[in-house]
Amino acid sequence: MTDSTTFDLARYQDPLTIQRVLYNAKTIAIVGLSKNELRASYFVGYYLQRHGYRVIPVNPREPEILGEKSFKSLVDVPVPVDVVNVFRAPDALPAIAEEAVRIQAGTLWCQFGVINEAGARIAEAGGVSVIMDRCLKVEHARYVGRMHWLGFNTQRITSVRGGLQ
Repeated sequence: MTDSTTFDLARYQDPLTIQRVLYNAKTIAIVGLSKNELRASYFVGYYLQRHGYRVIPVNPREPEILGEKSFKSLVDVPVPVDVVNVFRAPDALPAIAEEAVRIQAGTLWCQFGVINEAGARIAEAGGVSVIMDRCLKVEHARYVGRMHWLGFNTQRITSVRGGLQ
C-alpha cells in the first residue's frame, strides 16, 4: 500500500455505491468467515443470512459454517457471487481481488481495516467495484434496516428514553 497522501480511501466509501450493492446483492461470499461465534465475521455472516442474503463461507479450514458448505477459495464457489466480503489481513487482498475478478464478482467489499491499494486497483481493472474500510453489516443496518446501538432491529423507532420512576 502506498502512503495515505496519495491513496484516496474516500472514493471506496461512496454512499450511493454502498446502497446499490446492498439493495441488489443476493449472494455474498465471505472470505475468512469463522465458525467461532465470538468473531466479527461470524456475526456479520449470521446477520446477513437473517436478512435474506445467501452467505457462502470461504475458509479452507472448515467444511461448513452457518449451515453452508465452506469452500477453500473463491474459484471453488460453484455459483455466481454478487459480493466478496473480506475478513482477512490487508496484505491478502491482492490475491483475493484476483480471484474476485476471475469469478466475475460484482463487488469486492473490504471490512474495517482491510485497506490495500494494490488489491483495489486489481479489482477495478477487472471490472469489480470496490468498497473499502466499511462493515457490510453496519452499512446494511444504516441504509436498509433500523440501527440499534447493539446492532439489533428492535422494531421501535423513538428518540424518547424511558425515565427512572
